Amino acid sequence: MLAQQNRGSVQLQSNYLEYLPALFRDDEFMGQFLLIFESILKPIENTVDNIALYFNPLMTPEPLLRWLASWLDLTLDPTWPEERRRQLVKSAAELYRWRGTKHGLTEYLRIYTGCMPEISEYIPGMSLNHETKLGVNTRLGSSGTGHHFTVTLELDESSKIDINTVKAIIEAQKPAHTVYTLQIRRNGRKK
Repeated sequence: MLAQQNRGSVQLQSNYLEYLPALFRDDEFMGQFLLIFESILKPIENTVDNIALYFNPLMTPEPLLRWLASWLDLTLDPTWPEERRRQLVKSAAELYRWRGTKHGLTEYLRIYTGCMPEISEYIPGMSLNHETKLGVNTRLGSSGTGHHFTVTLELDESSKIDINTVKAIIEAQKPAHTVYTLQIRRNGRKK
């Protein structure tokens, strides 16, 4: 809004006068009349000018985060802390890319729990050390017992995670032909 000095008083005029022909730019009434429209349209213009920020999961207003997640086929758990929900939406494309892999599962669990999980895979007969003898105490391939891995989470006593959510994340992210064991340790104690 422009301010014009008229005989000792300050008159407000709309910035929209710049878009009118020169004939109307000096019209005091037109400058004040356009203030009505500018006051209505300015918030809309500001939103449009900053639209890119609404698509950034780290900056979008919290009520729009769920809407943004729906574009990525994510359902956000409202019990999760807001920063973890934002991190999940930000990482969604990368998580989909790594789905079914150790890296993808590790990253998803890290986002949810806030700690780095330990995932160990068990392959029967594949312990390699100085006593290894192929055909005697070592077999190449699987013994037919299935593909098994163990997920170990080291959590603080104050950590509030839902074990059922952890299991749902593992079930959704693991390869279909695998089985797993979940171990939760609270301050070094196995649970």
